[in-house]
Amino acid sequence: MNRTPAGVLALLALLTVAQHASTEAPLDWWQTDVIYQIYPRSFKDSNGDGIGDLKGITEKADYLKSLGIGAIWISPIFKSPMADFGYDIADFRAIEPIFGTMEDFKILRDTFHEKGIKVILDFVPNHSSDEHEWFQKSVQNIAPYSDYYVWVDAKYVNGTRTPPSNWLSYFEGSAWTWNENRQKYYLHQYHPKQPDLNYRNPAVMKEMQEVLRFWLDLGVDGFRVDTVFTLVEDDRYLDEPRSFIPGLEPTNIGYLDHIYTKDQPGTYDVIYQFRAFLDEYQKNSTKPTTTKFMATEAYSTLDDTMRYYGNATNNGSHFPFNFLLTTEVDRQSEADFFKSLIDSWYEKMPAGRWANWVIGNHDKPRAASRFGRDMLDSIHMIQFLIPGTVVTYMGDEIAMKDAFIRWKETVDPPGVNSGKRLYTSFSRDPERSPFLWDDTLSAGFSSNRTTWLPIHPNYWDFNLAKQEKSPKSHLSIYKRLLKLKSFPVIQRGSVKLTAPNKNILVIERRQEKTVFVAVVNIGSFYETFDLTKHVSLPEPKLVVYTSSMNCEHKEDEAVDASAIKLRPKAGVVLSNQKNKVD
Repeated sequence: MNRTPAGVLALLALLTVAQHASTEAPLDWWQTDVIYQIYPRSFKDSNGDGIGDLKGITEKADYLKSLGIGAIWISPIFKSPMADFGYDIADFRAIEPIFGTMEDFKILRDTFHEKGIKVILDFVPNHSSDEHEWFQKSVQNIAPYSDYYVWVDAKYVNGTRTPPSNWLSYFEGSAWTWNENRQKYYLHQYHPKQPDLNYRNPAVMKEMQEVLRFWLDLGVDGFRVDTVFTLVEDDRYLDEPRSFIPGLEPTNIGYLDHIYTKDQPGTYDVIYQFRAFLDEYQKNSTKPTTTKFMATEAYSTLDDTMRYYGNATNNGSHFPFNFLLTTEVDRQSEADFFKSLIDSWYEKMPAGRWANWVIGNHDKPRAASRFGRDMLDSIHMIQFLIPGTVVTYMGDEIAMKDAFIRWKETVDPPGVNSGKRLYTSFSRDPERSPFLWDDTLSAGFSSNRTTWLPIHPNYWDFNLAKQEKSPKSHLSIYKRLLKLKSFPVIQRGSVKLTAPNKNILVIERRQEKTVFVAVVNIGSFYETFDLTKHVSLPEPKLVVYTSSMNCEHKEDEAVDASAIKLRPKAGVVLSNQKNKVD
């Protein structure tokens, strides 16, 4: 990705203007707090059934408080037949018994709120379960539910019934399933048990807004909105063209270019309506309340992703999740590519909006597996030093890696449906393996020797308890970096990214006389780096705020800025303000 000098100047000008324009207004909680994602099946099992639950999350509230995070985001906990492990919702207003009860949720909410931690839930508006009452009545063509879902007549070719189009499911095969009762096909862009809701019907929007109201009335602080890019489809139901990506079967989702099923204009209108509802709820609340937050998930082009922020007349999500560090870079990437990728978000981001940075989640291979544990501390330095909200996937703070899941142990629908040859490319099971708490049975996740997914086999040696006892660990570095988010220079300061060579990435944050600099060696060879040639420093020596586990420089050490020593994949955060570091 090439950058022009004009582009660099435009970026610096944008950030400088944004900095000065926003200094008078205090930042909101969702801008300053680190958000921690919990996949509930895999976090902590309280009752020994091998599946994580709400009581298990509540048990670990003190741990999450000790991390310093400001909000938890919990993946779906709603009533579900579990065809897609909770993303197939049979009742949007009920707790799935596997996870507990509504009373368990209320205790969780109160426990975290008492500790100053906000609670964000998943909101899944694209589809319901086929076991939802709405779909059951829609199948029977009972008003007003008849058009709550996308029903389309069959096509007939030489007298043979065929689906309305060649559209594919993200879970393999056709996105259309025939229903004998309705004598029509229904659309499901995911599992056949996840029929797509029809947002061309205003009643559906009203229903889903009432779902939001239900959880807001229960004290929820915000929502992560799932798979927004498939909310609305082109209603001509035209065949999509081939993508010509090599190596894929005709049933794989990537086989087609999704020009009629992704990021359609109506999708953005749906998001704008959800945001307007949240803002109106907050405005009309009779109780003291904070911003009701909304983040959107869309694996889209950068230009399409930016549209989820909103436009001149409509607010969209507070931010669309930024997956650039999740999907576009790995251990093959060089420093200049990191720089250009990070810059691209700021250059594209609409004026007055707020960035965010994600390095992992429950749908993508873990960061420690993509980059290697030797580089993860440095990746965290990049994530925490650049402006924007940090979102952490549970386990990344201790550098958990994907567990290898055998074919016979695979349970994730995309993996199962892809078959033995391709399942490792499509299954999300490896990144969903249970949290490694300690070296006891099932890594302290469960009292059961059998868990819903296998525990990573290295738990006996690699776990949270062991890192908590170590003065220098992935966990201690993560905690140190998290404290930076409260520093004015990190919240408000200017930013400058430099890639002096293909190995070294420099991130400079500056506010008045305070300077923080992260220097990361992305390369494969030892580097001695002269920072003074690239950053204007008020003094020749800087103090180490934190350093990666493989770095020679230690915390609180004074370092000659002209001779920074970095082993391969090592990183260091330096400052000229020792009193700011303590």
